Amino acid sequence: MAINLQKGQRESINAPKFTIGLGWDTNSSSTGSAFDLDASVFILGDNKKIIADEYFVFYNNLKSPDGAVEHTGDNLTGAGDGDDEQIKVDLSRIDSKVSEICIVVTIHEAEARKQNFGQVRNSFIRIFDASTNADILKYELEEDFSIETAVEFGRIYKKDNNWKFEAVGVGMKGGLQDYLNKYQ
Repeated sequence: MAINLQKGQRESINAPKFTIGLGWDTNSSSTGSAFDLDASVFILGDNKKIIADEYFVFYNNLKSPDGAVEHTGDNLTGAGDGDDEQIKVDLSRIDSKVSEICIVVTIHEAEARKQNFGQVRNSFIRIFDASTNADILKYELEEDFSIETAVEFGRIYKKDNNWKFEAVGVGMKGGLQDYLNKYQ
């Protein structure tokens, strides 16, 4: 049975291989433009910086060099139920320099399209066993991000040689470039 997390809660991940599912629903009628939300992964070292450019996994770089993190592809509409984007993780393959995996969702061209996370609902991140499709843990974002155009959904980090997940749920007014500036 899945553990439902609250913001700030941390939980151990006792599975070397799992999939991260991210989902959301949008109210496209509020802006007249379709929404394109993008999941990105920043693979960080102890200094909280990307260990190399290739360890920024997103729609234009779908796989980390060590093969441990793989984005399954960009969903341009978010239509339908369930996961809108997925990221496969194999911690047994992760580079030894990695201490954190940060999962961020941004709204593509948010400023030009006059969109923000206040127009997004039912947002969640879940970690599940891909072989059984059983949820290990889930975090549903309940905040109203009325001006934010990017949200850090969660992070997976190593502590005492064990991997844990933290439900972060922190928004920022900015986009992918702002996160790149933060983590490079």
